[in-house]
Amino acid sequence: MHIALEQPTGAHLVIRDGQELPIPLTLRYTSDDPLAVHADFPAHVSVGDEKVTWTFARALLEEGLDAPAGVGNVHIRPAGPRRTVVELHAPEGVAMVCFDTPVLRRFLTRSHTVVEPGGEQIGAVLDDSLTAMFGAV
Repeated sequence: MHIALEQPTGAHLVIRDGQELPIPLTLRYTSDDPLAVHADFPAHVSVGDEKVTWTFARALLEEGLDAPAGVGNVHIRPAGPRRTVVELHAPEGVAMVCFDTPVLRRFLTRSHTVVEPGGEQIGAVLDDSLTAMFGAV
């Protein structure tokens, strides 16, 4: 059975000179993709004026709430006791998005009710991913 969790939330995009622009976004988690968290950004804060979704590991989000974490395009780190910074690296540059840490913790707690940590069916996800990449070879 497919279960989806969506949590609209606010965040702050760090812009020039350290100023912050409040932005609405939606955090998503689904039982169909149990290893991943999706963050949907509105078109008005995206380079191409189109809605953009960033996808990264749920385990990365959990780790980044307590200590700097990340390799590649997504880095997450605490910024004091009540804020968390998510850095998104793309060819166009780096976006820094600040979240209230309690909001992210609440989202993770809710995602654990959909699929418990360690209860992800990795085999099915891997099979679906390989089929999508290589077709029915």
